[in-house]
Amino acid sequence: MEVKGKIKLITDTKTYGANGFRKREVVIVTDEQYPQFLNIEFTQDKTDLLNQFKAGDEVEISINLRGREWVSPQGETKYFNSIQGWRISKITQEAPGSVPPPLQDSFPPADDFDLNNEPDDLPF
Repeated sequence: MEVKGKIKLITDTKTYGANGFRKREVVIVTDEQYPQFLNIEFTQDKTDLLNQFKAGDEVEISINLRGREWVSPQGETKYFNSIQGWRISKITQEAPGSVPPPLQDSFPPADDFDLNNEPDDLPF
């Protein structure tokens, strides 16, 4: 699954526990009628993917939705969701003021016309 948006924030990499679990988050804002602020986490070696991006970049991120169940010591069950990113790429936009290539004309070249054999029915 992919999501697109503009990067609002990229956090520093944080390390947790004795095993050195690494996590880094990026917040993107979607471009739709009601923009959404999506917090996407990158973990372990994927945290380095964010090094080449900055706030304001338009990106597309490949994600996985993750959900888990947790039972508290009191026996209460809770559910948590997370969005994990595993690939990110910059969306390239055309340069402002760029001119599209000309369309191909369906007319034959001008030298294929014989203007002397055309009827002259114009009033002037």
